[in-house]
Amino acid sequence: MDMKMKMEHVKKEVLVFVFDGYADWEPAWACAELNAPDTGYTVRTIGLDKSAKVSMGGFRVLPDYSVKDYPREFRLLILPGGNAWTEQKNDAVLPVVDDAVRRGMPVAAICNAVNFMAEHGFLDEIRHSGNSLAFLKSQAPHYRGEAHFIEEQAVCDANIVTANGTGALEFAKQILLLLHTKPEQEILKWYELNRLGFYR
Repeated sequence: MDMKMKMEHVKKEVLVFVFDGYADWEPAWACAELNAPDTGYTVRTIGLDKSAKVSMGGFRVLPDYSVKDYPREFRLLILPGGNAWTEQKNDAVLPVVDDAVRRGMPVAAICNAVNFMAEHGFLDEIRHSGNSLAFLKSQAPHYRGEAHFIEEQAVCDANIVTANGTGALEFAKQILLLLHTKPEQEILKWYELNRLGFYR
């Protein structure tokens, strides 16, 4: 593989942050679509270190990268929810998130990961959602984005996607629209099929 092809491959990587107790279903819709052969994207995992992580559902995952050796050129960072966020056990991922946001790279946070984004000022000036405004404020004492909070399942603004814990499908829809993985109408059709099912 020559250098140009290698760089293109790296740039198409999607990084999913994994940790003990992460909510495995929350990034699943998005990852399944992004990892499909025709998208050109490849899903990889990143942890605080490279030791195995066990998800809330019991899946054991060995991270591809750690926060110390991840590729700086990637297309999206996904932060799933989980209790570790409320216990401040994931704070060491902050430099990765900060670098991505500073360089305008997409970041998608759902459920309790939104609290982390709020606490560190990433949501103060952009439209966003979360589990509820009251809960967000209780978990993020330094949060100053109340005026921009929207009561929707998922919101995308300034390359940042946020969603509440019941909005995994909407979270995926916003991610797919942000990355332009397919024409918008195809993404919306996919969303409606999975939201409503075959039999209505």
